Amino acid sequence: MVSMFITAFIVGGLICVVGQLLFDVAKLTPAHTLCILVVVGSVLDGVGLYEPLIDFAGAGATIPITSFGNALTHGAMAEAEKHGLIGVMTGMFEVTSSGISAAIIFGFIASLIFKSKGKV
Repeated sequence: MVSMFITAFIVGGLICVVGQLLFDVAKLTPAHTLCILVVVGSVLDGVGLYEPLIDFAGAGATIPITSFGNALTHGAMAEAEKHGLIGVMTGMFEVTSSGISAAIIFGFIASLIFKSKGKV
């Protein structure tokens, strides 16, 4: 059980290291880094490599933002097999709608509770 936690920590940490290197070395903005990591997760799922990574690392692969790209592609491909082209769109939203909804709702609640401090 301890080895499972260590594996998840190492894999998740390596994904975060890649993101940090994109910030520091490549001088990319957070938005660019976010998009790159989502696309990488999506491409890895498209070629069938992300599911084995999840099986190996568990939460180390499902918690970072690359998992969102995996979920988008996985849902789109599963629904495309069932419903064709329209399934691509419905599959993406069906799988990720709860996460997107939670982000919107909690972001709104946080904006009501905390006072924003603008840049000076």
